[in-house]
Amino acid sequence: MTNQEHLLDQQTEQIVVQKVIRRLVPFLALLYAFNILDRTNVTIAALQMKQALNFSDKVYGMGVGIFFIGYFLFEVPSNLIMERVGARRWIARIMITWGAISASLMFIKTPLSFYTLRFLLGIAEAGFYPGIILYLTYFIPMTSRAKVISRFLSVTALVGLIGAPLGGLLLKMNGIMGLAGWQWLFLLEGLPSFVIGFGVLIWLPNMPVNAKWLSAEEVEWLEGRHKLEEQNSLRVKHLSPRVFLSDPRVVIICLIFIISSTGGNGIGAFVPQMLKSRAEGMWSDSFIATITVIPGLVGAIAMVLASGHSDRTGNRRQHIFVGYTLGGLAYLACSFFSHSAAITLGWLAVNALGERIAASSYWALSTNLLGARAIAGGIAFINSVGNLGGFFGPLIMAEIKTHDHGGYTKGLYFSMTCYIIAGSLVFLLRHIPTAPIQEMSSD
Repeated sequence: MTNQEHLLDQQTEQIVVQKVIRRLVPFLALLYAFNILDRTNVTIAALQMKQALNFSDKVYGMGVGIFFIGYFLFEVPSNLIMERVGARRWIARIMITWGAISASLMFIKTPLSFYTLRFLLGIAEAGFYPGIILYLTYFIPMTSRAKVISRFLSVTALVGLIGAPLGGLLLKMNGIMGLAGWQWLFLLEGLPSFVIGFGVLIWLPNMPVNAKWLSAEEVEWLEGRHKLEEQNSLRVKHLSPRVFLSDPRVVIICLIFIISSTGGNGIGAFVPQMLKSRAEGMWSDSFIATITVIPGLVGAIAMVLASGHSDRTGNRRQHIFVGYTLGGLAYLACSFFSHSAAITLGWLAVNALGERIAASSYWALSTNLLGARAIAGGIAFINSVGNLGGFFGPLIMAEIKTHDHGGYTKGLYFSMTCYIIAGSLVFLLRHIPTAPIQEMSSD
């Protein structure tokens, strides 16, 4: 390729990437913001729900965690179905069903009903996040993925900033029309996802060739770039777990995710309750729900600043290590201030900063490792295995909390250890050959 051709290639990539950022990223971020909202609003609802329904920490932890079992079981099938039926229709189906189930959580009365609906919510949401990442890879070449994924996640975080204050306001509706505040929260945060799901059918093109805002030349360039990347990628024909587990790089990527997810989801499920405990009655439930927005805002800013550096240098491993190490040390700092909710919140913001630095580089590294032929099943496999940490984390944290006399110090030590280990594992990738594994048949 001559210098002139290389310059033209860079210019075309920049134009395509900017169009995707303008046309797709804001809408996809809105979808993902509602996804996170409907998945995690149980942590805000718990400020009232646990006492109202007489749920113990272990019942609550199981209810939070069992979501990820349903998610795990249906993640890979969901993504493979998406490839067959098209991204637009399948993402719409996911949103519509999860919105309906999320709203139905307002009716729970017993631990069994809590477990059942959370499990069904996991099934409904399975495939959404890896599906979005997969969908973005159709439009974005490898060299720009960290930047675009970080924009997506940061916009998601900014849109998600509405969720915490909204949760606080909805808790104040306690008693209106005979419903508790936590019931209003589930209802009014679940229904928008149901409605927006129908909007997906209107707004999202299935593939670049269906995008009216891309010129024929840009579509041709993008298809050519994907073919070139495919030639240098990990190639598999049969997308079974055996294929991915045969590559130690994929195993390490999964371990990083599941260990960090165990630590992050473990303490994350109890953050509002920890702040309430440490505020010692000085902060209301609605105020606590509102200020939990601060770590998300800090994390969004950090991601934007760090992702460009990751793309320019290609140092994905270093960003993952630094991010998780910083996040782990922030958890350690939280353990020193058990009588200050304000200082705890500050260190949780530092934790979010580190975790978001690691996140965009993690997925850029993962998609580059898998390549075009393995990416659909690969992302789903990594995400489903990694998200099992969302099941183990809250259960482990509830158990630790019970043995820590209701405190959070030992749980913070546990989460810190998870982050430090996860960040350190990334350097094992340097000692593993990078040649693609052999294609495997279905035999």
